[in-house]
Amino acid sequence: MRYFVEFVVSSLVQYAEEVQVQEEETPSSVTYTIYLNQADVGRVIGKKGRTIGAIRNLLNSVGSNTGKRVIIEVMDELSA
Repeated sequence: MRYFVEFVVSSLVQYAEEVQVQEEETPSSVTYTIYLNQADVGRVIGKKGRTIGAIRNLLNSVGSNTGKRVIIEVMDELSA
């Protein structure tokens, strides 16, 4: 699923080559941390969080098959 997150986010941003996704799995959840260029953070979050909300909904629907909660964090590279 990490590659799916990377593909979707890379399709949205201007600096696709700088997108990095880290996956951390626990028994009850999977956390995806997305590192972006600072200029692309707004594109991924979207107006009122609608874009990142849609991405979360997609991943939660896929994650419901495994019974794990999916968490997505968006970071700019300066805070990485």
